[in-house]
Amino acid sequence: MIKHKPVIGVATSTTPMPNTEFFACTTGTRAIKSLVEFSDCIPLQIPSIVDTNDCEELINRVDGVMLTGGRANIEPHHFGGKPFPDDETIDPDRDKVVLSIIPACIKAGKPILGICRGIQEINVALGGTLHYRIHLLADKNDHRMAQGDHILTDDIFALRHKIELPLGGYLNKLIGQDSYVVNSLHGQGIDKVGSGLTVEAMSEDGVIEAIRVTAHPNFAIGVQWHAEYIPNKIQHELSWKLFREFGKAARDYS
Repeated sequence: MIKHKPVIGVATSTTPMPNTEFFACTTGTRAIKSLVEFSDCIPLQIPSIVDTNDCEELINRVDGVMLTGGRANIEPHHFGGKPFPDDETIDPDRDKVVLSIIPACIKAGKPILGICRGIQEINVALGGTLHYRIHLLADKNDHRMAQGDHILTDDIFALRHKIELPLGGYLNKLIGQDSYVVNSLHGQGIDKVGSGLTVEAMSEDGVIEAIRVTAHPNFAIGVQWHAEYIPNKIQHELSWKLFREFGKAARDYS
């Protein structure tokens, strides 16, 4: 009997094409490669311009969803926040589509993996709120990516700080440790936790680093760090196990 690989819908961002009036629906190749290599799944990109009325039917065609990071932040009108400055990068198409996909995915009991912006999307979709800029809060550290003219990719994605994993939580059991070290490339972060979510990890300065959809029947996890960056067993075992378990949940669902 031939076993078919599960198909994973991958969120895309709306990206302006240089020197034109056109846009593209894009996803970072590293996230897709990690999905293929470590989850053993087939990626299918979800255009950020899809009709939201079709989201439930779209979800019926895939075995899970991965919500990747993105340069634009979720617009604050989705969670009652203060308006962005005029120069803030936004992606209203992605906001609209992904915030429609998440409830449909949860309703269908399909696996979800959210990364960076993805954890924030899960939180907002379930009624949570976000801090606009973590580094502007008096009791928080700067969680943004490393800055500079000659910063290399490995410097940007370097491990930056420790996270605490609550005893008995999903991630604590998954890795068998009560703390781990992760990278950090985000400006926004979770403020109020959405309905039906369990906090799975916190940074040492109190920033929420992972959440789980509590009543989900298999796998529905969002993490604030970029788990797609070299998530192999040797270099980052926790991220490797996340991709492995996501793939396993998608195969079980399929």
